[in-house]
Amino acid sequence: MKKNILLLCGGGGTEHDISLVSSKYIEKNLKEIGIYNIIKVEIGKDKVFRKITTDSQLGAYLGEVVELNFKRQLVGLITEDIHIVVPCIHGPPGETGEIQTFFELSGLPYIGCGPEASLNCFNKVTSKLWFNALEIPNTPFEFLTSMEDVARAHKLFDQYGKLFVKAASQGSSVGCYQVFKKSDLDSTLLEAFKYSSYVLVEKMVNARELEISTYEYDGAVITTIPGEIKCPSKFYSFEEKYDPLSKTTTEIVAPGLSLETVEKMRSLALKAFTHLKLRHLSRIDFFLTDEGEIFLNEINTFPGMTPISMFPKMMENNGHSFNKFFKDIIAKNIL
Repeated sequence: MKKNILLLCGGGGTEHDISLVSSKYIEKNLKEIGIYNIIKVEIGKDKVFRKITTDSQLGAYLGEVVELNFKRQLVGLITEDIHIVVPCIHGPPGETGEIQTFFELSGLPYIGCGPEASLNCFNKVTSKLWFNALEIPNTPFEFLTSMEDVARAHKLFDQYGKLFVKAASQGSSVGCYQVFKKSDLDSTLLEAFKYSSYVLVEKMVNARELEISTYEYDGAVITTIPGEIKCPSKFYSFEEKYDPLSKTTTEIVAPGLSLETVEKMRSLALKAFTHLKLRHLSRIDFFLTDEGEIFLNEINTFPGMTPISMFPKMMENNGHSFNKFFKDIIAKNIL
């Protein structure tokens, strides 16, 4: 009898629809493996779990409401045992550690990072503090817990002349803003606080945006050669990432990098993956400034798997089959 894989997607956050797109790619690969029964469930924007059912005439559609219980069962019209979960959820509750905490309490195996690593990487303030503790270079920053801290943001602006203001707990550049005029700083901070209880303020740098797929394969942690995001607007916003009219392009292998730069980035990615206790897969993003400085920007604990996403492409370019990667990770963790 085939074991059941629960493919969770959606999540209800700002990246809900992107998670649905990524889940199609993962579902395709799971079907190609061909040895598991795939149960696909969307967590709606109303937080309700609904099965995604496929009909020969209607195609895929949201069907019955179901519930995942602490007995590792999916309860609906039929109760089904779940043997492992693939939480394809960008943003909350997938990259914030919430859904993983439930899995841990249930003793239910799952793919991806654990609760603590997920939360530490998703919160931009926490991750920057970790980078500093590990002596991993990152852009100079301050963080605010309320508008009463605004003087620190003004001091940083006076020092660097232009800043990024970022809601601490959002993904895909949601709640992120460029500030070029000091007179715009307070209103931008207020806007960012609408998305998060903490706001990160950091130096804006002129830099290339480079990404490294970091993952476990045949018992080793692998770091790929950096790929590159080329964004004409110099700000890789949500719209630039996912709008069909976006002018942003990607390079699976970033051109013109010295061997020293590549190896430095790969060593920093490995250091972050190891010491932040990441698991299975991640995409680790860097800035390479015009002056040759390398800064770790952020870590995605469940990277995108959309048609424009770099993670699977860089893995395949590195000579590793995404299909085999998924098959092996599931085999090692399934009940």
